[in-house]
Amino acid sequence: MGNTVRFGISLDEKLLENFDKLIEQKSYMNRSEAIRDLIRASLVEERLGSEDQQAVGTVTLVYNHHVRDLADKLTEHQHSHYEQIVSAVHVHLDAHNCLEVLIIRGEVKVIKNIANELIGVKGVKHGKLVLTTTGEDL
Repeated sequence: MGNTVRFGISLDEKLLENFDKLIEQKSYMNRSEAIRDLIRASLVEERLGSEDQQAVGTVTLVYNHHVRDLADKLTEHQHSHYEQIVSAVHVHLDAHNCLEVLIIRGEVKVIKNIANELIGVKGVKHGKLVLTTTGEDL
């Protein structure tokens, strides 16, 4: 981390009031930390716009494990991408439904393709991909 630089910012009073409420809700220690977090989030979003950028993603799947061959199909997909899938967590939500969270590392386009394959498996009730950077250059 480099040297800390101080700078001023001008905001509309109402915008600042709303920002201070957000800071309190999110339990930031001060405005500076909240602004740093917003800047990092914007930088991450910008970097993830490039399909060849290295990234990390989580894919969350909810499915009924009684659907014929579904668990086997999901496992087969995961094994075919063993180099990118770093970890998987399987949770039994109730007698029928399971939650699976996979951590995937690689290029954005590769992660998106793997996520789409998994989410698109017949029988998956809900799936979602969340991407972030590897943290370099932040």
